[in-house]
Amino acid sequence: MPSNFIDVADIWVHGGKGGDGCVSFHREKFVAAGGPDGGDGGRGGSIVFVADDNLSTLMDFRYKRRYAAPEAENGRAACQSGKGGADLVIRVPRGTVLKEFDSGLVVADLTGSEPLVVAKGGRGGWGNAHFATPTRQIPKFAKPGLPGEEIHLRLELKVIADVGLIGFPNVGKSTLISIISAAKPKIANYHFTTLTPVLGVVSVGPEQSFVCADIPGLIEGAAEGVGLGHDFLRHVERCRLLLHVVDVSGCEGRDPVQDFEQINKELAGFSAELSGRPQIVLGNKCDIATPEQIADFRAYIEGQGLTFLPISAATRQGVDGLPRLVYDRLKALPPVKVFAPEYSRPDPALLPSRPFQVKKNAPHEFTVEAPWLERILAGTNVEDYESLQYFQTQLGDSGLLDELVRQGVEENDTIKIGEYEFDYVY
Repeated sequence: MPSNFIDVADIWVHGGKGGDGCVSFHREKFVAAGGPDGGDGGRGGSIVFVADDNLSTLMDFRYKRRYAAPEAENGRAACQSGKGGADLVIRVPRGTVLKEFDSGLVVADLTGSEPLVVAKGGRGGWGNAHFATPTRQIPKFAKPGLPGEEIHLRLELKVIADVGLIGFPNVGKSTLISIISAAKPKIANYHFTTLTPVLGVVSVGPEQSFVCADIPGLIEGAAEGVGLGHDFLRHVERCRLLLHVVDVSGCEGRDPVQDFEQINKELAGFSAELSGRPQIVLGNKCDIATPEQIADFRAYIEGQGLTFLPISAATRQGVDGLPRLVYDRLKALPPVKVFAPEYSRPDPALLPSRPFQVKKNAPHEFTVEAPWLERILAGTNVEDYESLQYFQTQLGDSGLLDELVRQGVEENDTIKIGEYEFDYVY
C-alpha cells in the first residue's frame, strides 16, 4: 500500500486545562481593607473536528498521535478573569468516522459541515472573591482550574460514494470508471494496479449525477485480512448500490460464477448488512467471451434475482446506457449511509457528585481516592485557618469523615490524599 494513503489512525485528544483562580486583595491608597479581588481562571480550549473536502487521507495522523488544546490563563487581581484557551481545530477528510478506541462505539460521523466538539476544555477555577462571606472576610485560598476531557479515538475514513465498483483484481473496474467518469486511475494488465479507492463523478444529465468509487480488488480471505481488500472493505459500507464487475470470459482461468460467489462471501464476512446491499452485475470482457459463456452466466445471475448487463469496458460495448440505468436505480434507494453516534460519555447528573474510596492500607494508615478532593486540596492554603476550615467542611459534607469513622479511624492516624498526608484529629 502506498505510504501517502492512510485510512485508519489512532489518536489521543484532550481539552486544555482551565486556569486557576487568583488569590488577591485590593490595594489602593487610603483604602485600608479593600477586600478579596482575585479573578477567575479562563476555560481551557476544546478539541474541535471539522470535515475538509480538500483532504482525502488520514496521512497527517500517521506520526502525530496526541493533540492537546491550549490551557487557559489564570485569574488576576482586580477581579480580572483569565483568558480562555483557544480551541484546537483538527481537520479530517469528509466521511471520517470517529470511534471510541476501547469500546469501538461510534462517537461521530463527519459527513456534514458543522464543527464537532469532541473533548471540552476544563472549567476555570474561582478566585478568592467568590469565597468571601460575612464571617470569612479574608479568604486566602482559591479554586484551581479543572483538567479538560480526554478520549482515545480511532479514526476510520469511509469514502462517501453512491455506487461502489467491486470485483476481483484485473476484471476491468479501473477501465470502466475511467470511461463513465472523469477519474483517471492507473490502468495496467496486472493484479493490484489500483491501490487506493478512486472516486469519479458520473454525469447523467445537465443536473443529474452520482459519485462512483472504484474499490481496490478483493480476493479470497479479504474479510480476514488477506490482500488489500481488508483495508478497503470499509469503503463499501456507505455505497447505496454495488456494481459487481465479473470477468465473464474467464480469460485468466477463473470461473465467473465462483468469482461472484466469493466476492459476496467476503462482503458478508465483513458485514452482514453488505450481503443484502443492492447489486447490478456487469459481465465484463464480453468482446472476448463466447455467446455460450455470456448466456450461462446471465442465466445464473438472473436466477439469483439480480440485474445482469453484458459489457466490454475496453470497446465501450453496453457502457453508454449504464449511467442512466444506475441513476434510475439510485432514485429508489435510501441516501448515503451516515453512522449514528453510539458512544456517549457518562452523564454527570447520574454519577455521585463527590465519589470517594477509602482504603485501610495498614494499622493507623488510610488512603483516600477522590480526584475532586485533590483539586480542592490543591487550592487550599494549609497555613491559613479559614482555608483549612473550608476544606474540613467539604470533608464533612461529602460523608468522607463518616466513612473513616466507620472503618475505625483513631486519633493521630495517617490519612493520605494524593500527595498529601494528614494526621486525623477529632
